[in-house]
Amino acid sequence: MDFLLQAEGLTRKYKDKVALNNFSINIPKGSIYGLLGPNGAGKTTFIRIVNQITAPDSGTILLNGEPLTSKTIGQVGYMPEERGLYKNMKVGEQALYFARLKGLSAAEARKRTEFWFEKLDMMSWWNKKLSELSKGMGQKVQFVITVIHNPSLLIFDEPFSGFDPVNAQIIANEILELRDKGTTIIFSTHRMESVEEMCDHVALINQANKVLDGTIEEVRNQFKTGKFSIELGDISADNLQNLANEFDISDVKEINQRTEFNLLYNKSIPTNEILMKLMNLGQVHQFKEIIPSMNDVFLEAVKQSSSSNI
Repeated sequence: MDFLLQAEGLTRKYKDKVALNNFSINIPKGSIYGLLGPNGAGKTTFIRIVNQITAPDSGTILLNGEPLTSKTIGQVGYMPEERGLYKNMKVGEQALYFARLKGLSAAEARKRTEFWFEKLDMMSWWNKKLSELSKGMGQKVQFVITVIHNPSLLIFDEPFSGFDPVNAQIIANEILELRDKGTTIIFSTHRMESVEEMCDHVALINQANKVLDGTIEEVRNQFKTGKFSIELGDISADNLQNLANEFDISDVKEINQRTEFNLLYNKSIPTNEILMKLMNLGQVHQFKEIIPSMNDVFLEAVKQSSSSNI
């Protein structure tokens, strides 16, 4: 696999506090990589290292196979959770100003700014000051300034903060389109539904340590509990009780002449045999393994890692 960003053994301390501990990560090119963790876990420290705002005490980090230098800053676009724009500067002038700071010529800066303003329906804001715009409108301006120089790596920290659902979806679609065109994206958020919808890979940091990483599918499967969702028709109360004597079943509901319940998988019996038993008890309408959501994974992984560090 071809990686854009590779970090190995990153450690960063602030006096007696370890903010990042022996952290390693490989981020594939052209992917959206979710960087997850509770507040204070170490995510911001890692992002600050990538942006060369701070340096690690130890460890290495490579972008496109090369160590970070002042020349690589232009390959990164960063949209922080706390936005950093000038409130009393007109947004069009502001976008041009930041584009020039990122190395674009005056002509190219105007061309790209107009392209993004037209694409996101922002041209009528050109001469408005940021202070005249809503928070969501300001977020759009920040997004444009982040992506305008076509960096190879984009870092979004809570990118949907302040957006209504319509504009959140617009920005999500733009991020996905950038990924599809080859941009690599680090996506830091607490919105687990966005992680499931958008991310190809994830890493979870807790208490300065990496707890897990992998594709969304790998991570969710790692936390499977062996529970199945069952829906049967025409099952008698006696047969249901016999099933309960053999298996751990829960959440039994009677809905529209069907019996719904969860069954904990008995690994000593193949799933095909369980399905055959169910077919002999009634008509099987559903036999589906319950895969934990990313929200469930997040809560359980943080719980396990926190308890192991006590």
